[in-house]
Amino acid sequence: MNIDPLERLLAERACERLILGFVHRLDLGEPADVAELFTENGVWEWPADGRRVEGRAALRAYFGSRPADRLSRRLMSNVLVTVTAPDTAIATSYFSTHRVEGHTGGMVPAGPPVQVGHYEDTFRRTDDGWLLATRALFLPFGGATTRVG
Repeated sequence: MNIDPLERLLAERACERLILGFVHRLDLGEPADVAELFTENGVWEWPADGRRVEGRAALRAYFGSRPADRLSRRLMSNVLVTVTAPDTAIATSYFSTHRVEGHTGGMVPAGPPVQVGHYEDTFRRTDDGWLLATRALFLPFGGATTRVG
């Protein structure tokens, strides 16, 4: 496959920004807005749990239903994007999630992450730029979310 090195670099960076934008919107923005990072028929799934959400409207409803008193921070690392064709790419990225329920403001005691896992993503270049086509969550480490207050 012959892809111009600059085009490859731009595609990789656009996909990395989607990966980081996803967790930024969940933690610091409006969770429902992650739907805009997906193609119209984009899919988010958790194969081990059997969850599958397809389409922007369903993604908006799913992520928008997060509890208002949830405080979370996700740390992303080991992001590896591979451009597979001029308009497609794949990626694997690691994450850890720190999360509590019942947050009413202020700082809470730090604890270990409640989740450590990785995402496997596919991307497609559209008329609107690069977007997530699929995101699968793999969670080898997980635990209960603490309730504060």
